Amino acid sequence: MRLELTRCVVRTWRLSDRDSLLANANNLAIAANLRDRFPSPYTLADAESYVARASADAQPTGLAIEVDGEAAGGIALMMHDDVERTSAELGYWLGERYWGRGVMTEAVRAVTDWGFATFPLTRIYALPFATSLASIRVLEKAGYVCEGRLRRSVIKLGQVLDQLMYAEVR
Repeated sequence: MRLELTRCVVRTWRLSDRDSLLANANNLAIAANLRDRFPSPYTLADAESYVARASADAQPTGLAIEVDGEAAGGIALMMHDDVERTSAELGYWLGERYWGRGVMTEAVRAVTDWGFATFPLTRIYALPFATSLASIRVLEKAGYVCEGRLRRSVIKLGQVLDQLMYAEVR
């Protein structure tokens, strides 16, 4: 899978991405706005394990964001099953040195379009922490609509936080 965009390329992970993944992911400023399953500190073993799993998927939904020839971040659709099988959750992160360039907005828009075209989805949603203003702005610029606030729904770094429900529906 490969989406050639203006500011970046969204593509499947490669084993050769290990070092750039480690360099970009090992940052508390990134991990602070993601689920706890995103390790912090992000180690070489974490990078090796993730790239091996993601590059082996027959139908990958966890993708690399490449900027200037380097895996600078990641974006994923987490598919659901059972009664939510037509929904997917969108998650994403980008190395700090690439912030503010419009890369993530472009990647979110492209992966959303790709997700609707590739899978039998009726809904793609994201749950940013209410304190993650940059992530909220990315979703809004990519056309997602805020559907509500999940009050006191998560705990991150010892703080109980609200999440916002953003979605795009087909």
